[in-house]
Amino acid sequence: MPLLFSSVGDEVKVVSIGGDAAVKQHLNEIGFTVGTQVTVIQKIATGLIVKVKESRIAIDRSMASKIMVS
Repeated sequence: MPLLFSSVGDEVKVVSIGGDAAVKQHLNEIGFTVGTQVTVIQKIATGLIVKVKESRIAIDRSMASKIMVS
């Protein structure tokens, strides 16, 4: 399921990342790699605030829909 559909408090694992090469590289650079644990901290109007590797990151809806989690 896309990260966008996760609920606040969910701890999920990244299973795949979609999009073109530039999107994948950008997500990789900010810590979204396959196998990484992600915690949804808050849902906001424009997307999500998540915790990735001890960092809090705001990610917009289009990016969150490209990150598949389980």
